[in-house]
Amino acid sequence: MNTATITIGTIAALASLVCWALFFRGVWTMLRTIAKGQKDNSRFTPVLPRFKQMMIEFVAHTRMAKFRTVGWAHWLVMIGFLLGSLLWFEAYGQTFDAKFHWPIFGDTFAWHLLDELLGIGTVVGIVTLIIIRQLNHPRVPERLSRFSGSRFGAAYFVEVVVLLEGLGMIFVKAGKIATYGHAHAGSDFFTMQVAKLLPASPTMVSVFALIKLMSGMIWLAVIGRNITWGVAWHRFSAFFNIYFKREDDGGVALGAARPMTSGGKVLDMETADPDVDAFGAGKIEDFTWKGWLDFTTCTECGRCQSQCPAWNTGKPLSPKLLITSLRDHGYAKAPYLLAGGKKDISGDEVGLVDADGNVLQDKLDAIPEAARNEAERKLVGESEGTTGAVIDTETLWSCTNCGACVEQCPVDIEHVDHIIDMRRYQVLIESDFPSELAGLFKNLENKGNPWGQNSKDRTKWIDEMDIEIPVYGQDVESFEGFEYLFWVGCAGAYEDRAKKTTKAVAELLDIAAVDFLVLGEGETCNGDSARRAGNEFLFQMLAQQNIETLDEMFATAPAQAKKIVVTCPHCFNTLGNEYPQVGGKYEVVHHTQLLNRLVRDKRLIPVAPVNKDITYHDPCFLGRHNKVYDAPRELMDASGANLTEMPRHGERSMCCGAGGARMWMEETIGKRINLDRVDEALGTSPEKVATGCPFCRVMLTDGVTAKTSGTELENKVEVLDVAQLILDSVRRGAPEIKRGGRFLGAASLGLSAPVAEPEAKPVEKKEPAAEPAKAAAATATDTKEKPKVGGGLGIGGGAKKPGGGAPKPGGAATKPGGGAPKPGGAAKPTSDEKATAPAAEGAKGLSIGGGAKKPGAPKPGGAAKKPGAAKPAAEAAGTAATAETTETAEASETKAAPVKGLSIGGGAKRPGAPKPGGAAKKPGAAKPASTPEPDATETESEATSVTEEPATTGQAGEKPPAAQVKGLAIGGGAKRPGAKRPGAPKPGAGKPDEDVAPAPVADEPSKVDEPEVGEPAAEGTAEGGASEPSPSVPVKGLAIGGKAKRPGAKKPGAAKAAPAPEAEPEPVSEPEPTPEPEPTPEPAEATETAEATETAEVAEAAPATTESTNGAAATNGDAPADSRTLAESGPSKAKGFGIAAGKKRPGKR
Repeated sequence: MNTATITIGTIAALASLVCWALFFRGVWTMLRTIAKGQKDNSRFTPVLPRFKQMMIEFVAHTRMAKFRTVGWAHWLVMIGFLLGSLLWFEAYGQTFDAKFHWPIFGDTFAWHLLDELLGIGTVVGIVTLIIIRQLNHPRVPERLSRFSGSRFGAAYFVEVVVLLEGLGMIFVKAGKIATYGHAHAGSDFFTMQVAKLLPASPTMVSVFALIKLMSGMIWLAVIGRNITWGVAWHRFSAFFNIYFKREDDGGVALGAARPMTSGGKVLDMETADPDVDAFGAGKIEDFTWKGWLDFTTCTECGRCQSQCPAWNTGKPLSPKLLITSLRDHGYAKAPYLLAGGKKDISGDEVGLVDADGNVLQDKLDAIPEAARNEAERKLVGESEGTTGAVIDTETLWSCTNCGACVEQCPVDIEHVDHIIDMRRYQVLIESDFPSELAGLFKNLENKGNPWGQNSKDRTKWIDEMDIEIPVYGQDVESFEGFEYLFWVGCAGAYEDRAKKTTKAVAELLDIAAVDFLVLGEGETCNGDSARRAGNEFLFQMLAQQNIETLDEMFATAPAQAKKIVVTCPHCFNTLGNEYPQVGGKYEVVHHTQLLNRLVRDKRLIPVAPVNKDITYHDPCFLGRHNKVYDAPRELMDASGANLTEMPRHGERSMCCGAGGARMWMEETIGKRINLDRVDEALGTSPEKVATGCPFCRVMLTDGVTAKTSGTELENKVEVLDVAQLILDSVRRGAPEIKRGGRFLGAASLGLSAPVAEPEAKPVEKKEPAAEPAKAAAATATDTKEKPKVGGGLGIGGGAKKPGGGAPKPGGAATKPGGGAPKPGGAAKPTSDEKATAPAAEGAKGLSIGGGAKKPGAPKPGGAAKKPGAAKPAAEAAGTAATAETTETAEASETKAAPVKGLSIGGGAKRPGAPKPGGAAKKPGAAKPASTPEPDATETESEATSVTEEPATTGQAGEKPPAAQVKGLAIGGGAKRPGAKRPGAPKPGAGKPDEDVAPAPVADEPSKVDEPEVGEPAAEGTAEGGASEPSPSVPVKGLAIGGKAKRPGAKKPGAAKAAPAPEAEPEPVSEPEPTPEPEPTPEPAEATETAEATETAEVAEAAPATTESTNGAAATNGDAPADSRTLAESGPSKAKGFGIAAGKKRPGKR
């Protein structure tokens, strides 16, 4: 210590006091500003898991390690800053005395080695980062630089200071070695070499210490004056931002969107008040304090920007610039907020006012003008000029919610949540959103799906299947015995390409003997698009409606797990992650996960490799949002496909452009995102592009079509779902797939594995009266009922449900009797009984062995049902009234005796049941046995159609003469469009509920539903047939067997004893007089009888069909007020959300 060193030390100490003061002043301002955000009390606990996660991300640098070079370089700088701070404080003493070191440990080998490594590591790390920044400088094409828009001045300042700190560590230590010696080769291996270049001088050591100290002090003073320099402040704030991250399990803020909150409470549509609560973020102070901390912590590194699909395709959105714009605006407005300024929703000052509400102008004038001007700026709007909005409208709506920004952010900033909050305000308060979303919201609210399709059409895809798919509330009334609910989703039910995935998954589950059911018309859109577009209350309405439906279904089997399988990642994410926020907790799996498990368990066995070159697109809501990356790839590997990954895959996968409600908006700026992704996909030279999302499939298909049109690749690259690949591998080369056996319930009911039944052989059957007894005997050994599918939808004669496949022309009528099981329980006929129908001679020459199912025929194992329940012997006298559709073609040529006891309208298949005729062909020649896939593309315009007999695929080459078609050529039993009208119950007919007393048709004309879009209007024949009195033949139930109760019935399986069967049906008036029905009636006569039967049975099922799809009143008298209808009188609680009083809840009928 000498005069020079004492002087140096004194100057350093005094200067540091000023620097520390400026720094702490900045910290205080920052804390006060962050505290102006909304409350969020969910961020503090649990303490230990949060602290553990913070330490993991800090020490292991898990977020930065995704970029290897940057990761290790940044780790060195970080450690040099934190541990180097001990060496930095040591410089205080060294400015006074060059020999100074920390007592106790300051002269140990370990300390000297640490000093050596920290100095070298800091210099190496910061030099590497400097080089990387220069290599990625925006002087290259701007949008290729992740640093585009970042503040280079602040970055250069920080880099220089860090470099000086690292060099200071090295030179102070080297100077001490040069002056005092004591070098050790193990701990001073580098600095001892530098010391050889330096003179021995204590003053020199103090000068080096002063430089090291003052570089840090200047840094503190500068950042204290610039609290928006996140590149510097993240050294402190990043620890807190990581600790307070949204997910306390360590995950990123993806998956569920953050609920809409105000003042720390979650808002719901019943209690929210726009005059009191903040609906989303319309002002900077509407963000939570964690949002402000996010803005403060942003380092401007640009990793989010480099991964953003919007930015990379020329859109104005950069996640980095969005966050920094909010930060700059917030801190510029902070003086106004800290002074107590506040504006109401109309922009009037309500903060700085006196007791009478008068503005305190003197206090306003004391606020800096810049802050007052900033307070006048809108948060979202047109951003032109200095007084424009902070965030441009196009910027806000360009986001696809893909989550790439959140996934890559090294300091856990929650970009997507902030964007959704701003959208909420624009939608709920400003009503300022892209015009395309108006149609989306209307369709979701009125129809329950984004396309505005009718809910009855949700089950049309079932009509195209040759396997039984039970619909809850129509075919079955309990979840008991089922393992999964198959949530089809809107796209899976309506969109043609997505329906292929739906059918593939259903068939695979059937092959694997997975017991599942669907909700059918009970499904409503899950609300993902509404929530991501900012319409939070519409999401809540849709969610509450679905949760009510799901809980009602799962309550029928309380001992079973609430398991749901979905094909859409958006449904997967919403049902699994977001519904728990509003009270719905279920076990949700994506179909790729379930199918992969079935393959591993050998329940699905690929028999032939696909051997196609494919590439796979990771859906954002399956991959990044839910971390499902392996299951689809394992499935593709099992299928034998040759996978080539795109450059961007896995957690860095490129978005298809459909998320964040962008599916429903046009792209008008820059390149289309799906085209950019398709360019990457085609670069792998694939034959197929696989994905696991219906939205992705639509976007990629459109992109492939656009990119390959007019090229040699046109129509050569197919986009498909992973499920289709595995289905192709499972059944390729095996035209006859042995089904797993629907509804055997081996796993859930504790029974043995399904056993294939022997081949059904045609046996002559002379006495139809013995049929119920035989059916009962066939199942007498079953002591535990299996889940059974009912014979229909609760409409007359088991006729095809609304929205089902087109009715077959030329179909014969249904039997007038219903066919519900009688007390005493005659079960459904087995395959043997089914084959013994009098006209079953057509089942010739197929020789399908064992329990293998004929193509299109009902499955073995007891799952299949006759097109109606077994009829009693007393019904034999009435069987001449009508004829089965399945006999129509044969009857015109062979005049075979009519089949007795079938309660299903001719040609009309039960929902989810196998199509009559085994192969379920459309009008046209029957398919030969070697064709496993029925063609379902022909239309009902072919009046010369031929319908096969049940369980019969023979005589494929014969084409019987066409029966004359009378009237409107609507097949017997197939409901005419709009003909959902109740009829008078027959005397003695069993009723599902004594409380429901439908009026006779003769007394009150039936009301006809409005025809939906794309459907023909109700035809004249339907009008005439339904308005006439029904035949006197009693209706005997809804053909729902076993324990499954009729829709609306109070007691499952209950059916009244059948009345005397002598009654013959009376002719129904038609445009042409019709004689007494003969054993082989003409199609027109069959149609009339079917219509009469239908109206009678609709009356029984009235509780299940009281509302039409478009919300019309029940056709069976006056219905009680719908509990889902908002109040007509009084102020609506949904204030200003576009939901008028009396408006139906979304999707409800």
